[in-house]
Amino acid sequence: MIRLIRAELLKIRSTRMWLGMLALSLGFSLLGLAVYVALAGVEMNGQPGIPPVTDPATVRAFYASAGGGVLFMMILGIMGITGEYRHQTISGTFLVTPRRGRVLAAKLISYFLFGAAFGLATVLVTVAVALPALAIKGGSTSLLDDDVPLILGGTVLAMALYALVGLGLGALIRNQIAAIIVAVGWVQLVEGIITVALPEVGQWLPAGAVRAITLSTSAFGGPGELATLPPWGGVLLLLAYGTAFAAIATVTTVRRDIT
Repeated sequence: MIRLIRAELLKIRSTRMWLGMLALSLGFSLLGLAVYVALAGVEMNGQPGIPPVTDPATVRAFYASAGGGVLFMMILGIMGITGEYRHQTISGTFLVTPRRGRVLAAKLISYFLFGAAFGLATVLVTVAVALPALAIKGGSTSLLDDDVPLILGGTVLAMALYALVGLGLGALIRNQIAAIIVAVGWVQLVEGIITVALPEVGQWLPAGAVRAITLSTSAFGGPGELATLPPWGGVLLLLAYGTAFAAIATVTTVRRDIT
């Protein structure tokens, strides 16, 4: 099993796609952080659009920006399985290791580990930018206050589990372009519409789980605007999604004809 995991990790690293996804994730997260830095405490129509950095909710929002790039880890997971079908490397993989369950288990473990590393890199870069930004604007620079450890740890977990969601979605749809379109459309459009229109339903979606873990109650970090699960509920919900999609990836890949 260890050799299979090493082989899967090598597959991920053998192309530059993961570097592109990491760059996009970092860029997306830092863009969100830049919005908070620029608008925190700035008045709009006589009222602050985002509370100042002395507000714990704003401090949390700074660090929660690290979770803005989970979509790109999902896309990497999609490509990890659909690319095998697209280029027919899956046939050679199963010829070398006929027990498909072992191959899928190694792939799931590998992408979970890679997703965690992906999340850790995003968190470190976000912290490196957020800390001086908070110091300049007069906010707290402690990484132990305002639930910051929970937010950062939750972001790493979210990245790891979104990789499993991507693998499951890719195994279900198999067509790479179609799977990516579905993922982007769901994350960027459908979940947002449902969350705004039906917040009680939105809190049970994957984005709602991430919002719960990162203690974000609105798009701007303001309190009480969106229904949100408690942090432990968000962790359990995200684990449930990750497990469910991992099961989908296993069942569909083991039972389907790969030709």
